[in-house]
Amino acid sequence: MDTDVMTGFGGKQAWLAVADARPEAVLAALGLRDLGTIRWRDGLDVTHLNDDRVAVTPPLPGARGTSWVLAPGRWLMTPGPDVVTLSATLGTEVQYFATHRVTELHRWQRAVKGDLVRAFGYVGQTGEVTSWFGEPGPAEREAGLPGEFDPEESTILVSERDVFRVAAAWSIDPTTLTGPAPGPLRIGAAD
Repeated sequence: MDTDVMTGFGGKQAWLAVADARPEAVLAALGLRDLGTIRWRDGLDVTHLNDDRVAVTPPLPGARGTSWVLAPGRWLMTPGPDVVTLSATLGTEVQYFATHRVTELHRWQRAVKGDLVRAFGYVGQTGEVTSWFGEPGPAEREAGLPGEFDPEESTILVSERDVFRVAAAWSIDPTTLTGPAPGPLRIGAAD
């Protein structure tokens, strides 16, 4: 059997990053039926073309010396998962990212053991900040977010690139995944 290679993803996609987790535990916490393993390219194609599938990576090394399981899928796009409940259920840190360049929808959230730490949402098409909770960290400030948000005085401009920049600082920028795969993806299906 030939060696599988990791394939990056990110544009027009939503994904979770879960610290120190097992792929099967992530599928179970999302309430998805485990359909088994699949090669990286095939699995990512399935999640990009179907609204009811999520691929789950094996643990990958990432930010802060932590292993991260990534779970991409359009199924996660709207309305987005409840990261607080997921982080409480899994007993770890759960991050959520979404980006869609057509509407300039960009979101990220971070919860640790059932506590929401940070949430940001933006729709560039309307210029609307749809969520703001907690203080922006260094990566968010580098992306141009103010320290505090005042809808009367703050102008926010966020791009898809900024979502990947925050993901890299918090866990893993999924657009950078290359090289030999440490294992196959698992595919989950919504019932």
